[in-house]
Amino acid sequence: MKKVFISADIEGVTDVVSWGETVPDGHMYAEAARQMSLEVAAACRGAFAAGAEEIIVRDGHDNAMNIDHNLLPRGVKLIRGWGGTLLSMLEGLDETFDGVIYIGYHSEAGSDKNPLAHTSCYPKLDHVWINGERMSEFMKNSYNAAKLGVPVVFISGDEAICDHAKKYIPQIGTVAVKKGVGDSVMSIHPADACDLIEEGVKTAIAGKMGGHIAIPDEITLRIEYQKHADALGASSYPGVELISEKIVEYKTNDVTEMVRAYNYMV
Repeated sequence: MKKVFISADIEGVTDVVSWGETVPDGHMYAEAARQMSLEVAAACRGAFAAGAEEIIVRDGHDNAMNIDHNLLPRGVKLIRGWGGTLLSMLEGLDETFDGVIYIGYHSEAGSDKNPLAHTSCYPKLDHVWINGERMSEFMKNSYNAAKLGVPVVFISGDEAICDHAKKYIPQIGTVAVKKGVGDSVMSIHPADACDLIEEGVKTAIAGKMGGHIAIPDEITLRIEYQKHADALGASSYPGVELISEKIVEYKTNDVTEMVRAYNYMV
């Protein structure tokens, strides 16, 4: 595996437990962003140790300007800011990559396994379902990767998202850095998290782990908003049906069109 793409988020990073830690002007944001950077750096070291020759990191959180490039190994390229494409957290990924890695990922909207559980937009969305199952950012991004033919090989984050990922890609490598209980998390030591991520990525790449999420032939996307006005606005997208005051539904047989509709609606 010579060319590796890393997508990073912050809500699944070690010790991060509050929304304040996830925004630039929030309490302890600097510490959270530093740990995010260190966990990404660990993944890069593991990938290089397994033989990767090119690594591109996509900062996928909030304004996409959280990772300190100076904390990453020399030679690693970093994508900051949003380009506005359908790939979103995977912007920069194409068919030339050999594998995708997720760092700092978190449980989906509606989950009680991480105080910061959400899908794409908190607090705008209460729930997101695809074919009756709660959709995570892991799922949405993995559909995009599968469409491009690039396998997902590793994920780190909260315990529940790691279990969730194994459900859809059984051979994926995982490192759970924390477990959520109510509005709390119990995390492993930050340095231990980095060691485990480095070794986990190295093992996953060297062992040719990972795979593709199965893309459904028929897709029903359903979104429940906190505000009824947002649901009404989303229903203006072609093919989107308002099925209750706060819930919209969209059906398609093309995952790219599902992502396009989803990005519009959120």
